[in-house]
Amino acid sequence: MNIKIDPLIIGHKSFSSRLMLGTGKYRTLHEAKCSIQNSECEIVTFAVRRAQNSNVSRESNLLSILDWKTLWLLPNTAGCKTAEEAIRIAFLGREISIAIGQPENNFIKLEIIPDPTYLLPDPIATLKAAEYLCREGFTVLPYINADPILAKQLEEVGCAAIMPLGSPIGTGQGLQTVSNIKIIVEYSNVPVIIDAGIGTSSDAVEAMELGASAILVNTCIARATSSEAMASSMQLAVKSGRLAYLAGRIEKKNKAQSSSPNTGISIPV
Repeated sequence: MNIKIDPLIIGHKSFSSRLMLGTGKYRTLHEAKCSIQNSECEIVTFAVRRAQNSNVSRESNLLSILDWKTLWLLPNTAGCKTAEEAIRIAFLGREISIAIGQPENNFIKLEIIPDPTYLLPDPIATLKAAEYLCREGFTVLPYINADPILAKQLEEVGCAAIMPLGSPIGTGQGLQTVSNIKIIVEYSNVPVIIDAGIGTSSDAVEAMELGASAILVNTCIARATSSEAMASSMQLAVKSGRLAYLAGRIEKKNKAQSSSPNTGISIPV
């Protein structure tokens, strides 16, 4: 039986894949392109600052070699340290979306990170920028610490999804914020997308089984020994985790319970 995964709805846009990919840290552009294809993702995120500061030619730039008829761009404000800076970069991101042929694309991944050591997002600046960008018609996906109260506040100001970290960016530590992620999933009426900390496919399965709507990964694929193989693994993991969540796991018990009936078994005297 071929069971289809239910679609992911963000704002007014529907996606069949629940895996999103970042575009940084790959060894080559070819490797990045092949990994994106193997992942079967539909959303890729791209740092607007990288597009601004790129020294490579347009022909070799990743933006120019991807098929934007099948992929959806999620510009991000990575590198911004203040709300004001992130807002300015968000408007530039919208221009990039228009330039690649997606004039209706108002998506923005909002990242504001003033901490250079642990790369933790600024909750106050993120809420401030999110409120402004939502009023300006952006489909805002804010990257945050796994803070249930902040997640609900961001939803209330109009964010289309919430992106709590599983553990610090690029660490590959897996889900270190499970308890808070569970609360965020329980409270949220918008998609919860786990972003940062995923190290391998088992982490992705765990995130999806918790009820996360999707995951966004970059380092674990880009820095894997075989990026293309890890991308395929992540694609399968996200599907498997979502199906397990929808199926509903059995209740955990303290005592063993036989799976075979006891009828017809003679008990020796």
